[in-house]
Amino acid sequence: MNRQASAPASYVVGDEEWELCNEDGFIYKRLKLPEETAAGEASKPPDPDLDPAEEERNRRKRKTRILVKLKRKYQREIDHWEILSNNLCAMQEKANQFQNSVPEATSSIEIGKQIEKDASSRRSLLLDELLSMEEAREGIIQNVSQVCEIAEEISRVEEEEEKEMFFNLPVWGTPKDLMASLCYD
Repeated sequence: MNRQASAPASYVVGDEEWELCNEDGFIYKRLKLPEETAAGEASKPPDPDLDPAEEERNRRKRKTRILVKLKRKYQREIDHWEILSNNLCAMQEKANQFQNSVPEATSSIEIGKQIEKDASSRRSLLLDELLSMEEAREGIIQNVSQVCEIAEEISRVEEEEEKEMFFNLPVWGTPKDLMASLCYD
């Protein structure tokens, strides 16, 4: 099969480097592979002429590269969960503070009732209490919505990673190549 492949154009998004590939008019993007693996190092069988010590060094380099990549991935996920955990703890603290302030407000209302029998002062105290309760609820709702937005962002990123696995599939020339690849996997 005659494959016309132009030189891929590369660009950086975030901490990942991407490349655009054009193969027979089919244009797609993929994560740029390190130069060693781009040359096919990982797919070719071990060279029998290679020194066993050299093979071991190459194997360790590949293993180190893979482990560093996994570490970065899991560290990003841990950071997301830490943010969610911190937000949840902050929300719980605010809720506890609110609950502690409500009994104080009711006791101040009772004292106010005993001291002042005036109906207008009781109404204003009650309105102040209700207003403070609603403001606290509004704060809780805003915190929950922030946590929901963070959770949606995490799920969106995970979904994009899932999709990316399918976008990075190799392109086969014939159905026989496809079947051979599927049977091999």
